[in-house]
Amino acid sequence: MFNLERLRTLDALARHGSVSGAAEGLHVTTSAVSQQMAKLEREVGQQLLARNGRGVRLTDAGRLLAEHAARILSQVELAQSDLEARRGQVAGELRLGAFPTAARGLFPAALSRLRSGHPGLKVTTVEMEPASGVRAVLRGDVDLALVLDWYNKPLPVPEGLTRSPILDDPADVAMPAGHPHADRGEVDLEDFADDDWVTWGEAEFCDEWLLDTLRSKGVEPRIAHRAGEHATQLALVAAGLGVCVAPRLGRGPLPVGVRTVPVRQAVRRHVYAVWRADADRRPSIRAAADALRAAGEGLG
Repeated sequence: MFNLERLRTLDALARHGSVSGAAEGLHVTTSAVSQQMAKLEREVGQQLLARNGRGVRLTDAGRLLAEHAARILSQVELAQSDLEARRGQVAGELRLGAFPTAARGLFPAALSRLRSGHPGLKVTTVEMEPASGVRAVLRGDVDLALVLDWYNKPLPVPEGLTRSPILDDPADVAMPAGHPHADRGEVDLEDFADDDWVTWGEAEFCDEWLLDTLRSKGVEPRIAHRAGEHATQLALVAAGLGVCVAPRLGRGPLPVGVRTVPVRQAVRRHVYAVWRADADRRPSIRAAADALRAAGEGLG
């Protein structure tokens, strides 16, 4: 009979494409991955890995067994979900991922709610960008991830995942206090056609959204600065170095010298929780989604 941990290691190797990637995804050392694979090869009596330059690749036998491993692990996940659902208890371990502003804006209240309501549940969290969160759920590295899309730019969610809405997050334009539009009640994005922009990292989902949206309004944005963290973007705005789109979730107090003005045609991010469909019946997943929605409602 196959050892599940060894099959899980093989599955991680197939998904990540490298020993180091599998080790990171499984939260073990590369040596542990190599040892598990050596034991699995002895168990099946066939070579599953072959050298490929400085790395490794799966042999034909390795790919065949990896396909079976993925199905076996999915069935194990379903069995665990059914048993949890039958027991009806929110307990065990749950791994959550979220993009930074959701981690800051939703995790503290949601995790406190889970701890007080379900003391038998152990929750661990990690920050990750939306696309990485989707991949992590697919790979099984996290059980649930918070991801986002924009009102006019949906985030593709692959088959096999369940998506559940958590909240809509309005966004404003942040500008220096001395900007000509700082005292207005509303603005349009195209009002800032002549301004320098502070945006996200190049080719990130939110950066692509901003460029596409401005160009759809006939504006070719002048990108002056890029920063992944909203706090850094706002610090650059406070220094008079440009304007930026500032979502409200996890934003915190504004730096001195920064004003935010709502956009006339509301600019919103949609925040979702995603998890594997074969884990859909796990009470812990449902409890986490409920706690995250309650945390979002508390922001209003």
